[in-house]
Amino acid sequence: MAVHRPRRTHHRYVDRRDAGRVLAGLLQELKPENPLVLGLPRGGVPVAAEVAFALDAPLDVVVVRKLGFPGHPETAMAALASAAGSTELVRNEDLLVELGRLEHGQRLFDETLARETLELERREKEYRGHRPPLAVRGRVVVVVDDGLATGSTMRAAIAALRAFAPLRIVAAVPVGAQAAVRRLEGLADVVVCPWQPENFRAVGAEYEHFGQTSDEEVRSLLAETSGPH
Repeated sequence: MAVHRPRRTHHRYVDRRDAGRVLAGLLQELKPENPLVLGLPRGGVPVAAEVAFALDAPLDVVVVRKLGFPGHPETAMAALASAAGSTELVRNEDLLVELGRLEHGQRLFDETLARETLELERREKEYRGHRPPLAVRGRVVVVVDDGLATGSTMRAAIAALRAFAPLRIVAAVPVGAQAAVRRLEGLADVVVCPWQPENFRAVGAEYEHFGQTSDEEVRSLLAETSGPH
C-alpha cells in the first residue's frame, strides 16, 4: 500500500472542477494502466469527471448513502454502498455504541437503513438507467470523492468494490481530515489526498464554491465520459 503525500498549500479550491484538475495531475504521475474512474455521487462525480478526462478513462459511479446519526444527519453512523449488484454496509462502531444508549436506538437505525436503501436503489436507476455498471475485475479502479470528513462513504465504496476483484484500488480525494485519510490507508492500495488541513472543519470549507451537485449534472457527466474503453 502506498500513500501519496500531501502537496497542497493552504488555500481553497475554486470549485469541484478545479479540485479535480489538481487531483488529476497527481494521479497522472502514478501512470495507472487501463484505469476505471468511479465517482461517489453526487459531489464526487464532477471531480471524477476531470480525473477521467485527464487519464483518458471511462467514468462510472459507486452509489453510496450515509446513515446519519439521529439529530446530526451529517455525522455518519454507517454508510451503504452499491457496486455492480453488491451492497456493503460499513459501520461506525463508536457512534453505534452511542446510538445504543438512546431510547429506541435500534429502531432508529433500522428505519434509517431502510430509508437509505430505497434511496440508494433510486439513485442507481436514476444515474444509469438500463446501462450496466462498467467492469471492475482486473482493472485499476480510481475511486474519487470531493473530500473526506469521516471517510465512511469512501470505505463503504472500497468494501463493495473488493468483491469484484479489481487489480488495484486507488482512493483519491482533493481534501480530507487527517484521521480519515489514515483510516483509508489499510483499505485502499493507494491513497491520494493532496490537502490534509491540520484544523479540518468541513469539506465545503476548503472550497470557494461548493453548491450541491444535481442528479441531472451526474447523468450528464456520465453520458459524456462513460463510453466503452
